[in-house]
Amino acid sequence: MLNRLRPQLKLFIDPIAKRIKINPNILTIIGLLISLLSAYMFARGDLLLGGIFILVSGLADVIDGAVARNHAAETPFGGILDSTVDRFADAFILIGIIYSGSVNWLIGILALHASLSVSYVRARIEVEGISGSVGIAERAERLVILVAGAFLSVIIGSNYFMALAVILIMVLGYFTVLQRVYHAWKQLKKDK
Repeated sequence: MLNRLRPQLKLFIDPIAKRIKINPNILTIIGLLISLLSAYMFARGDLLLGGIFILVSGLADVIDGAVARNHAAETPFGGILDSTVDRFADAFILIGIIYSGSVNWLIGILALHASLSVSYVRARIEVEGISGSVGIAERAERLVILVAGAFLSVIIGSNYFMALAVILIMVLGYFTVLQRVYHAWKQLKKDK
């Protein structure tokens, strides 16, 4: 869903990316380190800083790809590294939230499983030559939900919205998995 905003975001990010002279893989690792900081803040119960660091890590994730494109530095390894780092970042952030007690551990683990499954199903679909970029809760949407949950919990003074955000990630994640599997089934059936 948020992928529709890419053209507008590209207009803003590309001029910045053209000025950055750092290897995009280094930016990817910096984004992971910022995600670890977010996870640590969540684990400490600091929802405000946890949410802020998600936003900063998300910006780093957008910029690393833009730097690679704008400097003709896109490589297969860079794509693999970026995708792998995204999975680790998502997992660490959710683990931090679970550790803090902001959400029931079982719900948190199911949200983590759903998030990883969304990415896995996309990768598996794309092996079959089908676009897997469908569904209601891709990575960007899941991160926005976590940030909104963190910020609303801080404003209200209760972990209620953080817990609700994780529940939403679980539900929407599994729904996205079903959407992707159904999409693949339709495409494969049509291709027969």
